[in-house]
Amino acid sequence: MTDFDDYRDSYPSVRMRREDGILELTLNTDGGSLVWGAATRTHYDLAGAFNDVSRDIENRVVVMTGTGDVHSGPRADDADYPMLDLERWDAMRFNSMQCLHSLLAIEAPVISCINGPVYRHAELALLGDIVLAADAATVQDSAHFVRGQVPGDGSHIVFPYLLGPRRASYFMLTGQELDAGELRELGLVNEVMAAEELLPRAHEIARELARQNSLTLRHTRTLLVQPLRELAAKWLGYGFALEGQGTVLEASLRAANDTTP
Repeated sequence: MTDFDDYRDSYPSVRMRREDGILELTLNTDGGSLVWGAATRTHYDLAGAFNDVSRDIENRVVVMTGTGDVHSGPRADDADYPMLDLERWDAMRFNSMQCLHSLLAIEAPVISCINGPVYRHAELALLGDIVLAADAATVQDSAHFVRGQVPGDGSHIVFPYLLGPRRASYFMLTGQELDAGELRELGLVNEVMAAEELLPRAHEIARELARQNSLTLRHTRTLLVQPLRELAAKWLGYGFALEGQGTVLEASLRAANDTTP
C-alpha cells in the first residue's frame, strides 16, 4: 500500500490531485504537452506513478488527461530516432514494461480524456475503461513501423484487441491517423466534445461511478482489464525483445550511413 502524500509530487510528468477518492492525473512535460523520447523522463515517471496509484486503495476512480493542444507527442520523425545500444534499450524496455503493467494493475475505473492529437503511445490514452475525446483529437502511431521500429511496446497487443487484427495491422503499418469521428465510429472512444468540456464530463461520470461500494468498483475494473493483463503477460516482453533488435539494427545502419563531418 502507498499513501497519496508520499507520492503525489514524486513524478514531474504526472501532476496529481485527489478529492473524494477521485484521482486526477494530468500528463505533461514542463507544464506543456507530454513529450516522449529517449532524452525525457516520461517512461520513468509514468511507470512509477501508475505503480504508486495501483498500490493506493484510496483511489476510487482515476481521471487521466493531457495538457495543451497535443495530448501526447511530438509526431516522430527521422531526426529524433532513438540511437540506442543494447544496454540503453534495455533500460527503456524495463520502464516501458512497468508502465503498461502498472496501468493495467490499477484497481479503480480509469476515465481517459484525450485533449488533442496523440502521436505517440496512443495505446495508453485508449486504455481507459471510459474514453472521452476532444473534437480535435486524433490518434496515430508515428513512432514505430513507419520510421523503422517494431511496434512491440504494447501497440501489438492493444490495437488488435480494440480494433480487430485487420484494422490494427493497417493502422500500424501505414501510420494511419484517425480523427475524432473515426475514433468514435470504431468504438475507440465513447464520447466526443469540445476540449473544455472533457474534464467536467469526466468528473461527472467519476462521481457517478464512485457511488458504488469499494469492492464493486475495484473488482469490476479487475474483470474489465483481465484479458489485457493476460495478453500483456504473454506477449509484452516478447514484443519488446523484437522491437529492441530492430531498433538497435536500425540505429547502427543510420550511424554507418551518417556522412556528417
